[in-house]
Amino acid sequence: MEVSELPAPGKLNLFLHVLGRRADGYHELQTVFRLIDRADRVRIASRADGELHFIGPFGDENLCLRAARLLKQQTSVRSGADISLEKVLPVGGGLGGGSSDAATVLLALNRLWKLRLEREDLMTIGAQLGADVPFFIYGRNALGEGIGERLTALNLPSASYLVVTPQVAVSTKEIYSFALTGQSKRLTIPPFFAGQGANDLEAVVVDRYPAVAAQLAWLKQRCPQARMTGSGACLFAEFATQAEAAAVHAQLPSGMSGFVARGLDRHPLDDWTD
Repeated sequence: MEVSELPAPGKLNLFLHVLGRRADGYHELQTVFRLIDRADRVRIASRADGELHFIGPFGDENLCLRAARLLKQQTSVRSGADISLEKVLPVGGGLGGGSSDAATVLLALNRLWKLRLEREDLMTIGAQLGADVPFFIYGRNALGEGIGERLTALNLPSASYLVVTPQVAVSTKEIYSFALTGQSKRLTIPPFFAGQGANDLEAVVVDRYPAVAAQLAWLKQRCPQARMTGSGACLFAEFATQAEAAAVHAQLPSGMSGFVARGLDRHPLDDWTD
């Protein structure tokens, strides 16, 4: 059985507050995750011989393959899979591409291998791969707390986004090592309003990556509430309509790139654990 080009959608952090450092070395966060329709593409075919074969960037270290290995290990399933990945989301951009790829693999193999695991089970497995993986399995826009794994569903209004993609890859581990805590307070959510909060990692990235600083300044001139997503380097501005986002996208100067994306209410594979 083969599944063709399953989507692995990106996400935006509409705000990201770094509240403190935990005893385990991670940071206590508060964020709002928003799914967008820009997506990597994953192809998977089940194998009867139990082997896992992967074609795509980063080889054995790719989260797609690591997700398949972990699921196989934790369920003792005898089946295998052929997995290939087409990257669309930028690497090191803060859009959650690798985590989303892993989540799509877990959702797909749960169905292909007829494991019938509940969503919560897949989220627990996904958390071993990365803090954002449970969100993509959760499948809905959400308030994220803890290290991002405590999720509360949020209904967000329809919106379109201009996402600017500076051609730099930012190390999440590096940026968090410089993060200042306690700059922002925990917000009471819901409700959530566009432009609420800030990204506490933005100043750290802007200070270390001149390209991000210059492109954010350009975007803020046109959209004062523009900000960075995640630990960077991608930047975004929210618009009520796709036409408004496209109009600013058309103004991008030479040397800057980006895309227009619609906000999603649910993950395209949201019903795959029902």
